[in-house]
Amino acid sequence: MTEFSSEKPAGQAVKLSVYIITYNEADKIAAAVQSVSWADEVLVLDSNSSDDTVKIATELGATVKQLPFTTFGKLRNDAIAACQHDWVFSLDADERCTAAAKTEILHCLTQPDADAYYVPRRNWFMGRWINYCGWYPDYRQPQLFRKTALVFDDHEEVHESFRVEGKIGYFKASIIQVPFQNLEQLLHKTQRYSTLGARKLERKGKSVSMSKALGHGLWAFFRIYVIKRGFLDGWAGFVLALGNFEGTFYRYAKATTANINWAHPPTDNDEPK
Repeated sequence: MTEFSSEKPAGQAVKLSVYIITYNEADKIAAAVQSVSWADEVLVLDSNSSDDTVKIATELGATVKQLPFTTFGKLRNDAIAACQHDWVFSLDADERCTAAAKTEILHCLTQPDADAYYVPRRNWFMGRWINYCGWYPDYRQPQLFRKTALVFDDHEEVHESFRVEGKIGYFKASIIQVPFQNLEQLLHKTQRYSTLGARKLERKGKSVSMSKALGHGLWAFFRIYVIKRGFLDGWAGFVLALGNFEGTFYRYAKATTANINWAHPPTDNDEPK
């Protein structure tokens, strides 16, 4: 794997803030913070974790602030507002900045040719690099940007939309993402994100049904496993495609069944004859 560097850059004129949003990331936060410890400011924006996330981040020298979670869009806007410096690098708790990415970041800070930059990610999953499934290069959103250049939609519960004011650039160097350390984490994320996605569907008034849940789920699997050649990633590719099927299916299924009375069966008098 790529080595991380914690050495402070010499003579860096433009200062950099790094923010990391967290919720119960005790098993991942140390590697994330250590990979950007060379930055001028490392902020961990936590949403009331119940594990040792805050303790670990604080011991490593990060500044920790609590931000309540309502939507990911608002959380990211609040995180950007909390940063002190004019340039911001966004790192998720399951990501690690590499030495090559650090070098490119410092070059951009001294000679910027854009206002916001996408950074490719290399994903490590089930003991291998994921080269297909649409996961490389895996751009999620601009991660290095001028503080005033990137604004997220406050109302977006998950997979938040954003607006860039200015020119967009693309990095050559990759960062590393370790999205799941076991299948339990994958299932937990599927559960959480499908719930947030169902709320998003309801808020936007999307047409939902169980047949659409199945259709969208099957398409998600086919797109990742066949069209994006996830089958070339072996069993890891199959698991990721299956996870996308489940996440998509339950997103629509949860929205479809949101108003069903699950709790109270009919009384004896109401039983079918």
